[in-house]
Amino acid sequence: MDATETLTPPIPLRRGSGRIAALLGLVALADFLIFGQQPGINLFLFALAVCVGILLSATKSPSPLMVALLLGFSVLASAPLLEAPSPIGFALCLGALMSVALVSGRLMPHSLTGLPLVFLRFALVVPVRLAADIRKYLATPAKRSSLVELRRGVGLWIMPLILALVFVLLFAAANPLIESALRSIRFEVLLRLLDLWRIGFWMMVAIVVWAMLWPHLKRRAARSRAGRPFMIVPTRNAPLGHASLLRSLILFNALFAVQTLLDLVYLWGGADLPDHMSHAEYAHRGAYPLIATALLAAGFVLVAMRRGGPGDHSSLIRGLVHAWIGQNILLCLSSMLRLGLYVEVYSLTELRVAAGLWMGLVAIGLVLILLRILLNRSNEWLIAANLASLIAVLYISAFIDFSAVIARFNVAHSQEISQEGPPLDLDYLSSLGPSVIPALDLYLLKLPDHLIDQRSQAVTVRYYLARNFEMRRRDWRNWTFRAARLESYLLAPIAR
Repeated sequence: MDATETLTPPIPLRRGSGRIAALLGLVALADFLIFGQQPGINLFLFALAVCVGILLSATKSPSPLMVALLLGFSVLASAPLLEAPSPIGFALCLGALMSVALVSGRLMPHSLTGLPLVFLRFALVVPVRLAADIRKYLATPAKRSSLVELRRGVGLWIMPLILALVFVLLFAAANPLIESALRSIRFEVLLRLLDLWRIGFWMMVAIVVWAMLWPHLKRRAARSRAGRPFMIVPTRNAPLGHASLLRSLILFNALFAVQTLLDLVYLWGGADLPDHMSHAEYAHRGAYPLIATALLAAGFVLVAMRRGGPGDHSSLIRGLVHAWIGQNILLCLSSMLRLGLYVEVYSLTELRVAAGLWMGLVAIGLVLILLRILLNRSNEWLIAANLASLIAVLYISAFIDFSAVIARFNVAHSQEISQEGPPLDLDYLSSLGPSVIPALDLYLLKLPDHLIDQRSQAVTVRYYLARNFEMRRRDWRNWTFRAARLESYLLAPIAR
């Protein structure tokens, strides 16, 4: 079904003039704040401006208390953009603006479990909303006739304008005053405004902002005639039936028990491995595949414990599912321990930090699946709970300078400082950006005097990082807390 067919008719011109003015104003503000500038406080300010535009464009003006709450919510959700612009911060800010638009449009669901589906229906409409409204507005009989008259009028002016341009060029060649006047016109200013990238930026901003100012949802698919969603109910001997699930859970629990026992002996207990294998290799081999195993297991559990399925009628299947989820949670914890052991040997990286966070989210998801079964909740509740945990982790992560955290960890556990870890990879630290400068200063302070080569390389890396940071483009629109803190650190006497 075409998404444009599900939208409501376009608003009349008088009713939509305020939204059109807000749209033009926000596009102009985006051009001033964002286009051609590095991301910084400009994104935060534009997000607040969009929030104000949404509230002012609401069909029914919200109460002052609701306005204050929505503005406060938008400020809180957009705060990560003040710390440092990042994809996570941008996604959180966009989600907050979508929430404000849904509240102002009276489209917010009554329960939090329905929020993910409403967000999805809103997101599906965002790319086509502006184009659909323009098309339907121009498709009205009055506008069609006016467009025909406009085309005729433009056609009548084509030939006169072309001949007039020819005459102007001839006069310029014959008269130096006219030529001088034409040369004084700054056509490059107009050409800058007609830059294709700039026009594309305007269009992208207009598409998103218009959908926020005039929010609508994509309509639900038509239900079946019986009024109930389609559901597969397998027979007892079918692949998803009682007998098959019971055998699968018995076999899966036995297989996972072997893996769990090995982890308890070698990973948690620290038993000696075979001569050809180290604990680091044992840890690295299982860190990522076991997470994929846990995800696959989670999907199987949702199928096994679906409503009306065999799990609802068999206490044995429910017990086996509970045991299997417990083993999967232990599997995730083992994967996190594996990753920690591997980091101790091979240092910390951004990918390994992301892997640790992902493992934690998978473990939380498994616990939520267990709670969903024990509390007899719906899949919508499970989706909303997982989404809440994901947003919480992302929001906290947006305020953390992971480059600085990684650099401090690797310096503190480096072979040169702790005498136990791996040698400090200065090339990798240099790729993390200027946030590692304080960690490099600590490294230089604690580095033994006889390690001349390492000191020289560290000094060189620090010099180029500090120089690149000082040479960055300075504009109030690019300001961030993180850059301001680093600049204060570099200007302090101890950092010189």
